[in-house]
Amino acid sequence: MQSNGPRLAMLILALLLMSMSAEVLAHGVDDKTRIFLEQNTGMQFIPFIYIGAKHMFTGYDHILFLVGVIFFLYRSRDVLLYVSMFTVGHSITLLWGVLGDIQVNAYLIDAIIGFSVIYKGFDNLGGFKRMFGRQPSTKLAVLIFGLFHGFGLATKLQEFELPSDGLVANMIAFNIGVELGQFMALAFILIAINFWRKLPSFQRFSIATNTMLMSAGLMLIGLQLTGYYLY
Repeated sequence: MQSNGPRLAMLILALLLMSMSAEVLAHGVDDKTRIFLEQNTGMQFIPFIYIGAKHMFTGYDHILFLVGVIFFLYRSRDVLLYVSMFTVGHSITLLWGVLGDIQVNAYLIDAIIGFSVIYKGFDNLGGFKRMFGRQPSTKLAVLIFGLFHGFGLATKLQEFELPSDGLVANMIAFNIGVELGQFMALAFILIAINFWRKLPSFQRFSIATNTMLMSAGLMLIGLQLTGYYLY
Protein backbone atom coordinates (compact mmCIF):
# COMPACT_ATOMS: atom_id res chain seq x y z
CA MET A 1 0.00 0.00 0.00
CA GLN A 2 2.77 2.41 0.85
CA SER A 3 4.58 1.95 -2.45
CA ASN A 4 1.44 1.82 -4.58
CA GLY A 5 -0.21 4.97 -3.18
CA PRO A 6 1.68 7.60 -5.20
CA ARG A 7 1.49 5.42 -8.33
CA LEU A 8 -2.26 5.08 -7.93
CA ALA A 9 -2.63 8.84 -7.50
CA MET A 10 -0.61 9.48 -10.66
CA LEU A 11 -2.65 6.90 -12.59
CA ILE A 12 -5.95 8.46 -11.52
CA LEU A 13 -4.81 11.96 -12.48
CA ALA A 14 -3.41 10.71 -15.80
CA LEU A 15 -6.73 9.06 -16.67
CA LEU A 16 -8.50 12.27 -15.69
CA LEU A 17 -6.29 14.27 -18.04
CA MET A 18 -6.86 11.91 -20.96
CA SER A 19 -10.61 11.92 -20.49
CA MET A 20 -10.85 15.69 -20.30
CA SER A 21 -8.89 16.69 -23.41
CA ALA A 22 -11.80 16.64 -25.85
CA GLU A 23 -14.11 18.40 -23.40
CA VAL A 24 -11.56 21.15 -22.80
CA LEU A 25 -11.46 22.22 -26.43
CA ALA A 26 -15.26 22.00 -26.57
CA HIS A 27 -15.47 24.22 -23.47
CA GLY A 28 -17.24 21.47 -21.52
CA VAL A 29 -20.85 21.88 -22.75
CA ASP A 30 -22.58 18.65 -23.74
CA ASP A 31 -25.12 18.43 -26.56
CA LYS A 32 -28.24 18.29 -24.35
CA THR A 33 -27.16 21.35 -22.38
CA ARG A 34 -26.24 23.15 -25.58
CA ILE A 35 -29.67 22.50 -27.09
CA PHE A 36 -31.45 23.64 -23.92
CA LEU A 37 -29.45 26.88 -23.70
CA GLU A 38 -29.95 27.65 -27.37
CA GLN A 39 -33.72 27.18 -27.10
CA ASN A 40 -34.19 28.62 -23.61
CA THR A 41 -36.72 31.42 -23.08
CA GLY A 42 -37.80 33.09 -19.84
CA MET A 43 -36.95 32.09 -16.30
CA GLN A 44 -35.86 28.46 -15.89
CA PHE A 45 -34.67 28.40 -12.28
CA ILE A 46 -34.40 24.67 -11.57
CA PRO A 47 -32.82 23.73 -14.92
CA PHE A 48 -30.16 26.41 -14.48
CA ILE A 49 -29.37 25.14 -10.98
CA TYR A 50 -28.86 21.68 -12.48
CA ILE A 51 -26.69 23.01 -15.31
CA GLY A 52 -24.55 25.02 -12.88
CA ALA A 53 -24.07 22.04 -10.56
CA LYS A 54 -23.27 19.71 -13.43
CA HIS A 55 -20.78 22.09 -14.98
CA MET A 56 -18.92 22.65 -11.73
CA PHE A 57 -18.96 18.99 -10.71
CA THR A 58 -17.57 17.92 -14.10
CA GLY A 59 -15.40 21.01 -14.65
CA TYR A 60 -11.94 19.47 -14.51
CA ASP A 61 -10.08 22.77 -14.44
CA HIS A 62 -12.08 24.07 -11.45
CA ILE A 63 -11.82 20.73 -9.63
CA LEU A 64 -8.06 20.50 -10.12
CA PHE A 65 -7.61 23.98 -8.67
CA LEU A 66 -9.78 23.11 -5.67
CA VAL A 67 -7.71 19.97 -5.09
CA GLY A 68 -4.64 22.19 -4.84
CA VAL A 69 -6.36 24.73 -2.61
CA ILE A 70 -7.52 22.29 0.06
CA PHE A 71 -4.74 19.72 -0.20
CA PHE A 72 -2.83 20.86 2.89
CA LEU A 73 -5.78 22.32 4.80
CA TYR A 74 -6.43 20.22 7.89
CA ARG A 75 -9.00 22.29 9.77
CA SER A 76 -12.61 22.63 8.67
CA ARG A 77 -12.62 26.38 9.25
CA ASP A 78 -9.59 26.80 6.97
CA VAL A 79 -11.30 24.78 4.24
CA LEU A 80 -14.41 26.94 4.66
CA LEU A 81 -12.38 30.16 4.55
CA TYR A 82 -10.42 29.33 1.40
CA VAL A 83 -13.40 27.87 -0.42
CA SER A 84 -15.38 30.98 0.51
CA MET A 85 -12.64 33.20 -0.97
CA PHE A 86 -12.79 31.17 -4.18
CA THR A 87 -16.61 31.30 -4.17
CA VAL A 88 -16.72 35.08 -3.72
CA GLY A 89 -14.26 35.53 -6.57
CA HIS A 90 -15.97 33.36 -9.15
CA SER A 91 -19.48 34.52 -8.15
CA ILE A 92 -18.56 38.17 -8.77
CA THR A 93 -17.15 37.66 -12.25
CA LEU A 94 -19.70 35.04 -13.29
CA LEU A 95 -22.60 37.40 -12.63
CA TRP A 96 -20.71 40.50 -13.80
CA GLY A 97 -19.50 38.80 -16.97
CA VAL A 98 -22.93 37.58 -18.10
CA LEU A 99 -25.18 40.39 -16.83
CA GLY A 100 -22.70 43.12 -17.80
CA ASP A 101 -21.88 41.42 -21.11
CA ILE A 102 -18.14 41.59 -20.41
CA GLN A 103 -16.49 40.01 -23.43
CA VAL A 104 -13.31 38.03 -22.84
CA ASN A 105 -11.69 35.36 -24.98
CA ALA A 106 -12.75 31.95 -23.65
CA TYR A 107 -9.52 30.21 -24.65
CA LEU A 108 -7.27 32.79 -23.01
CA ILE A 109 -9.33 32.81 -19.82
CA ASP A 110 -9.22 29.03 -19.67
CA ALA A 111 -5.46 29.15 -20.24
CA ILE A 112 -5.18 31.42 -17.17
CA ILE A 113 -7.30 28.93 -15.25
CA GLY A 114 -4.80 26.27 -16.31
CA PHE A 115 -2.04 28.50 -14.97
CA SER A 116 -3.92 28.72 -11.64
CA VAL A 117 -3.60 24.94 -11.34
CA ILE A 118 0.15 25.14 -12.00
CA TYR A 119 0.47 27.98 -9.47
CA LYS A 120 -1.28 26.03 -6.70
CA GLY A 121 0.68 22.85 -7.31
CA PHE A 122 3.94 24.84 -7.30
CA ASP A 123 2.84 26.64 -4.15
CA ASN A 124 2.00 23.36 -2.40
CA LEU A 125 5.43 21.99 -3.25
CA GLY A 126 7.05 24.99 -1.54
CA GLY A 127 8.37 26.34 -4.82
CA PHE A 128 8.01 30.02 -3.95
CA LYS A 129 9.96 29.75 -0.70
CA ARG A 130 12.70 27.73 -2.33
CA MET A 131 13.11 29.90 -5.42
CA PHE A 132 12.21 33.36 -4.14
CA GLY A 133 12.58 33.06 -0.38
CA ARG A 134 9.05 34.25 0.34
CA GLN A 135 5.50 32.98 0.30
CA PRO A 136 2.86 35.05 -1.57
CA SER A 137 -0.50 35.53 0.12
CA THR A 138 -2.37 32.28 -0.45
CA LYS A 139 -5.74 33.81 0.38
CA LEU A 140 -5.24 36.66 -2.09
CA ALA A 141 -4.13 34.22 -4.79
CA VAL A 142 -7.23 32.06 -4.28
CA LEU A 143 -9.48 35.14 -4.50
CA ILE A 144 -7.77 36.48 -7.64
CA PHE A 145 -7.82 33.15 -9.41
CA GLY A 146 -11.44 32.77 -8.33
CA LEU A 147 -12.19 35.90 -10.37
CA PHE A 148 -10.68 34.30 -13.46
CA HIS A 149 -12.55 31.05 -12.85
CA GLY A 150 -15.77 33.08 -12.72
CA PHE A 151 -15.01 34.66 -16.09
CA GLY A 152 -14.36 31.15 -17.37
CA LEU A 153 -17.84 30.12 -16.26
CA ALA A 154 -19.33 33.26 -17.80
CA THR A 155 -17.79 32.61 -21.22
CA LYS A 156 -19.54 29.23 -21.39
CA LEU A 157 -22.93 30.92 -21.06
CA GLN A 158 -22.15 33.90 -23.27
CA GLU A 159 -21.65 31.60 -26.24
CA PHE A 160 -25.42 31.03 -26.34
CA GLU A 161 -26.60 34.66 -26.30
CA LEU A 162 -29.18 34.00 -23.59
CA PRO A 163 -32.35 36.14 -23.79
CA SER A 164 -32.66 39.01 -21.32
CA ASP A 165 -36.07 37.77 -20.17
CA GLY A 166 -35.44 36.00 -16.85
CA LEU A 167 -31.66 36.33 -17.25
CA VAL A 168 -30.98 37.66 -13.74
CA ALA A 169 -32.95 34.87 -12.06
CA ASN A 170 -31.37 32.26 -14.33
CA MET A 171 -27.86 33.49 -13.51
CA ILE A 172 -28.59 33.43 -9.80
CA ALA A 173 -29.86 29.88 -10.23
CA PHE A 174 -26.78 28.90 -12.23
CA ASN A 175 -24.53 30.33 -9.52
CA ILE A 176 -26.44 28.41 -6.84
CA GLY A 177 -25.94 25.28 -8.92
CA VAL A 178 -22.23 26.00 -9.21
CA GLU A 179 -21.97 26.15 -5.42
CA LEU A 180 -23.89 22.88 -5.06
CA GLY A 181 -21.62 21.19 -7.60
CA GLN A 182 -18.59 22.61 -5.84
CA PHE A 183 -19.84 21.26 -2.50
CA MET A 184 -20.35 17.77 -3.95
CA ALA A 185 -16.93 17.76 -5.58
CA LEU A 186 -15.28 18.95 -2.37
CA ALA A 187 -16.94 16.18 -0.39
CA PHE A 188 -15.35 13.53 -2.62
CA ILE A 189 -11.99 15.30 -2.64
CA LEU A 190 -11.87 15.65 1.15
CA ILE A 191 -12.82 12.01 1.67
CA ALA A 192 -10.01 10.89 -0.65
CA ILE A 193 -7.40 13.23 0.84
CA ASN A 194 -8.34 12.40 4.43
CA PHE A 195 -7.99 8.71 3.59
CA TRP A 196 -4.46 9.22 2.25
CA ARG A 197 -3.47 11.37 5.20
CA LYS A 198 -3.82 8.32 7.46
CA LEU A 199 -1.24 6.38 5.46
CA PRO A 200 2.55 6.58 5.83
CA SER A 201 2.78 7.14 2.08
CA PHE A 202 1.02 10.53 2.27
CA GLN A 203 4.23 12.56 1.88
CA ARG A 204 5.12 10.74 -1.34
CA PHE A 205 1.49 10.90 -2.42
CA SER A 206 1.42 14.67 -1.84
CA ILE A 207 4.53 15.26 -3.93
CA ALA A 208 3.25 13.05 -6.76
CA THR A 209 -0.20 14.65 -6.70
CA ASN A 210 0.99 18.26 -6.78
CA THR A 211 3.52 17.43 -9.49
CA MET A 212 0.65 15.95 -11.49
CA LEU A 213 -1.41 19.07 -10.81
CA MET A 214 1.32 21.17 -12.39
CA SER A 215 1.44 18.79 -15.34
CA ALA A 216 -2.33 18.99 -15.69
CA GLY A 217 -2.23 22.79 -15.62
CA LEU A 218 0.46 22.80 -18.30
CA MET A 219 -1.66 20.52 -20.47
CA LEU A 220 -4.69 22.76 -19.97
CA ILE A 221 -2.69 25.80 -21.07
CA GLY A 222 -1.41 23.95 -24.12
CA LEU A 223 -4.88 22.79 -25.14
CA GLN A 224 -6.43 26.21 -24.69
CA LEU A 225 -3.68 28.06 -26.56
CA THR A 226 -4.00 25.50 -29.34
CA GLY A 227 -7.72 26.25 -29.47
CA TYR A 228 -7.01 29.99 -29.47
CA TYR A 229 -4.71 29.79 -32.49
CA LEU A 230 -6.75 27.21 -34.42
CA TYR A 231 -10.26 28.52 -33.80
